[in-house]
Amino acid sequence: MALPNSNYTNLSSITNELFLPKMVDQIFNSNALFARWKKKIVKKDGGLKIVQPLLYATTTATGWYSGADTLDITPNEKRTAAEFEWKYAHASLTITRQDELVNSGTSQIIDHVRTEVQVAEKTLSNSLGTALFNAGTTTNALIGLRLMCQGTGYTYGNISKTTYSWWRSSVFTDTVLTLPILNGAFGDLTIDSDGPSVIVTTQDILDDYCNLLQPQQRFADSKTADAGFQNLTYRGKPIVVDSHCPTGYAFMLNESYIDFIVHKDEMFRFEPFIKPPNQNVSVAHIYFAGVLVCNNCRMQGMFTSIA
Repeated sequence: MALPNSNYTNLSSITNELFLPKMVDQIFNSNALFARWKKKIVKKDGGLKIVQPLLYATTTATGWYSGADTLDITPNEKRTAAEFEWKYAHASLTITRQDELVNSGTSQIIDHVRTEVQVAEKTLSNSLGTALFNAGTTTNALIGLRLMCQGTGYTYGNISKTTYSWWRSSVFTDTVLTLPILNGAFGDLTIDSDGPSVIVTTQDILDDYCNLLQPQQRFADSKTADAGFQNLTYRGKPIVVDSHCPTGYAFMLNESYIDFIVHKDEMFRFEPFIKPPNQNVSVAHIYFAGVLVCNNCRMQGMFTSIA
């Protein structure tokens, strides 16, 4: 490619044209759950908060009647809303003037920028992957699965799980993994045909599950395997390994009620290279804004202490 004259334009042009288009896919494909959710990412264009409408009850104004019976029209509360704040992340690309001089040829510049972008990509992948399991203790990060899947004693989406039983998830504290325990948990999280669609856990717990099965029962989910992630299946649902999942944890998730929302103008937005007034370096930034939300915590479950 022909490079413009300005050093800053050179670096920004190389980054924009050669590397950024691939970076978004690489970041989402670095995590089993994000890879599953990539095709259903919800893009929104702003607002102070993400407001998620919730239906938590059916109407009480109903019943059987005959002829001219009086019909019940008494209203009752059936809906509310959870509120989630945008969360922001960034990664910086920094190239010193010395690096520019040493790598002054076109191919050398491209190689050097590629390295910087790869580091930023891995940094953002790790930040998002870690935040996916955030228990709410890292306040600036995404509110992750460890808070989403909690029971009484916690607040999620600005709604108390203590006050409202319909907002609580199921928390299982079993220390030994057995098929009867898995069966019980799966049953608790299933209503008719609506149940968990994926289980995410650690490598050790997947190994434990594998040891529970006969060789002829050790099936894998082909779509998950094709995406490059190790997995087995339980009742036809993939059990996937995530390196960021905390030790002893496993999450039974119903993905129908989980959305990964990103700001359409801040989905790994690249801010071109500039030079700070007090350093002989070129600095660029990659920005992200998003929210992980759930509108039915009742259908989510979490194991917390499997040995």
